[in-house]
Amino acid sequence: MFAYEELNAQQLVSERDPFTEERYCQFYRFFPANTRNVLDIGCNTGRGGQVLKHLNKNLEIYGLDCVNERLAKLPKEVYKEGIYGLSTEIPCEDRKFDVVVAGEFIEHIYAIDVDKTIAEIFRVLKIGGRLLLTTPNPLDIKKKFRDESVLNDVCHVSQHFHDALSLKLKMMGFSNIKVYGSGKVTRYLGYHFPLLHVYGSYLAMGDKK
Repeated sequence: MFAYEELNAQQLVSERDPFTEERYCQFYRFFPANTRNVLDIGCNTGRGGQVLKHLNKNLEIYGLDCVNERLAKLPKEVYKEGIYGLSTEIPCEDRKFDVVVAGEFIEHIYAIDVDKTIAEIFRVLKIGGRLLLTTPNPLDIKKKFRDESVLNDVCHVSQHFHDALSLKLKMMGFSNIKVYGSGKVTRYLGYHFPLLHVYGSYLAMGDKK
């Protein structure tokens, strides 16, 4: 098993990512009506969950992370439970959650574990539940101009082209799959701009029907 805890503990910037609050606001816009139970994968220290709880105090939010020190910092008034574990084997029962969110997370999973992670998310979602994830966009024109890669970050061990990820979601059983822009560019262009290349990240959505 890969040493995911050691790997991700190195990325301290994730604890102070300046776009976290806006990312979780974007997630919330796509929550189905009557969403109650939410799993926040890669919850870190809980800044995203705080946004969701502020937007809807009735949410029951569970946080999953492989870095135990971060789980210890989760605000107890926000998270019903902090779950120490990996996305490849989520320690939760089948069909527990209405929504699973994973903000800038999947690029921290080795390619060999991506399908396992998607399958586990599908398992823990209720029928009618929804997956919402964001990930850095390999087609980002700014990265191309700077000759940069998503993989430049020491903790980014995989990269995900939106068409390939959409196909993976479909193959795992998700339907109503959609892709929107995400990242700081949304402050100026929103998330519906037709050219995905302008976005540093993108949001992928899929439903379990």
